[in-house]
Amino acid sequence: MTATSAAPTDRARSRARTGGPDEGSSWLEHVLGWTLVVVVAMFVTQVGWL
Repeated sequence: MTATSAAPTDRARSRARTGGPDEGSSWLEHVLGWTLVVVVAMFVTQVGWL
């Protein structure tokens, strides 16, 4: 692969943002996200789904 053929891919990747958190997001977001995962898992096991 040459630098010329890789350039359009890099440009497309930088434009294709999904609106998710940045790579350098704060630790609070990670803690809250994992807390949500644990709460949902506890709820699912209590209800008996899956």
